[in-house]
Amino acid sequence: MSEALLLRLRPRDLASGRPYAERDERTPAWHDEFALGLWHGWVRPALRPLDIAGAGARKVVRLARALEVEMAALDEQQLRQRAALLRHAMRRSRFGVDAVAAFFALVREVAGRVLGKRHYDSQLHAGWLLLHGSLAEMATGEGKTFAATLPVCAAALVGLPVHVVTVNDYLAARDAEAMAPLYAFFGLRCGAIVHELTRAQRREVYAGDIAYCSNKELTFDYLRDRTALGDRASPLHRALAEGGGMSDNPATVLRGLTFALVDEADSVFIDEARTPLILSASLPPGARGALVDWALAFARGLQPARDFDLEPAQPRVRLNDTGRAAVEAALDSAAAPPDVGLRACTEAVTQALAALWLYRRDQQYVVVDGKVQIVDESTGRVMADRAWERGLHQMIEAKEGLVLSGERVTLARITYQRFFRRYLRLAGMTGTATEVAAEIGRVYGLPVARVPLHRPSLALRARPRCLPDADARWAAVLASVQAQAQQQGRPVLVGTRTVQSSEHLSALLAAAGIEHVVLNAKHDRVEAEVIARAGGSGVVTVATNMAGRGTDIALGEGVAGRGGLHVILTEFHDSARIDRQLFGRAARQGDPGSGEAIVALDDELFRLHAPLLSALLQRLLAGREPHAALLWLLRRAAQSSAESRHRAARAASLKQDRRLAAMLSFSGRGE
Repeated sequence: MSEALLLRLRPRDLASGRPYAERDERTPAWHDEFALGLWHGWVRPALRPLDIAGAGARKVVRLARALEVEMAALDEQQLRQRAALLRHAMRRSRFGVDAVAAFFALVREVAGRVLGKRHYDSQLHAGWLLLHGSLAEMATGEGKTFAATLPVCAAALVGLPVHVVTVNDYLAARDAEAMAPLYAFFGLRCGAIVHELTRAQRREVYAGDIAYCSNKELTFDYLRDRTALGDRASPLHRALAEGGGMSDNPATVLRGLTFALVDEADSVFIDEARTPLILSASLPPGARGALVDWALAFARGLQPARDFDLEPAQPRVRLNDTGRAAVEAALDSAAAPPDVGLRACTEAVTQALAALWLYRRDQQYVVVDGKVQIVDESTGRVMADRAWERGLHQMIEAKEGLVLSGERVTLARITYQRFFRRYLRLAGMTGTATEVAAEIGRVYGLPVARVPLHRPSLALRARPRCLPDADARWAAVLASVQAQAQQQGRPVLVGTRTVQSSEHLSALLAAAGIEHVVLNAKHDRVEAEVIARAGGSGVVTVATNMAGRGTDIALGEGVAGRGGLHVILTEFHDSARIDRQLFGRAARQGDPGSGEAIVALDDELFRLHAPLLSALLQRLLAGREPHAALLWLLRRAAQSSAESRHRAARAASLKQDRRLAAMLSFSGRGE
């Protein structure tokens, strides 16, 4: 571990009894969490106009700019020699301003020669913030991926194993390949962790200086390490087992949780924090198949309100007294599954009701190659090898008439909230973090700092429209696509919330004779090809949230003169951050671009999270479009309610995960 990093850590910060370096996890007292929330939610935003955090970053930019001529005069051998000197200077000064500024100037010069592009001043600004453990909010299109190479090079050069965390395998492989020549100049080995790699291949990648990986793959590798070690989790047991020849291969693939730089940090830290990551093993279907079939058939005969209560906003379903009595009575019939008790039958029926009433095909999941694949709403992508727990996944498979997979038993589990807190040094970057700065500060201890724009934004935003119903909304979307793409020759990106909506719009476009391409969880294999063409003149792309993060749509020839990319949002999401991500695809880095929201008054967001206000407006407006102020009020009420529910779910998930971890620790089973 780097001496510079050790000097920043107190002995009690280091986890004892762990196979490699990671921060000790202590549950903060309630008053500490309250103080952190107060500081990050109220005090820091009040101090933001003073931009105290940016003072060091501005000095780094100024000093680096002054060294440009000097660095440009050095040949490659001299640049490498200067990097070696700065490596020691950064370690001695604990990443001090002067040493980091000189090193950033050197990296900028090397990048210009090796990659053919140089870091902007705004990227140097972000690099300083990231190196010192902040969450940098950079506007979409400002080059977060390239900015990350500055702190990554600095940290890896002084000896810290660096994990650059992205939201999917595609981005991890793409970024690692693109930036590898820059790292190689400094003698740093870089690789990417993707789903297909074996344990041995993963160990080799992690053994390098820099590993690009998705948050899911990284966390599961950590859980597999903990599971593989078992009773040999302590350094002493591990050394005895491996040093004594008891194990042909090391049990772990990771080298420790030293430094993580998380891209699209709000997606990882917030949107995906509600659901714990569970490492599980599949059991043969066995007798479970009979229980699933019985529960599904029985649940189809139950009626909402009479036998069970639906809470779609949670989402949750609960059997009432009548429903529980019906289940109990059914156990006495000949059709009841054998050797199954009342509790197991009640839980199975509840899961069957959820599968029938709460989980819909092409919304929460898709069926691909005869398998149910979960779709992440925040990213629009399929979550490979993920399954709902407690039999829900098998219920959905049975509902779709598929072969049942084996029931899963939990081997290890952890939430992102607990996992990323274990890193000795953590940083993040995203285009949308201000709305959740308080929660990120309270849970992860990361301050959120905004990075100035490289060029002034030329984005144009039309007044949002709210049509009476979905049919009127789709008609308005078709008219806008025709006006922008066919009449003006501009590329158009239409964002939908679900796979089902994207396919419905695709059918309407085809009927209208409008050529287009669709990008959703069913077509993720052609993502790179679709994105590469999306900026061409007159190209129409219909996409779920897959196009909302980590994608850079380059404008085709002559497109900038026509106004650039036009983005149409067809339904507001639970979080305004996700809406901002979609609009951020247009007008990137000073390019022209525009966006508009065309939604419907009967959208799911309004119906579930602002039902009274939505119903009132439908009655009062009688088919007319609401005034912009009324739409703002409706959207604000619905998204605030949805985000409040999600925030409570994340807090409950973290609390439950800590409680289970404490129970397992007490029993000696580890994670």
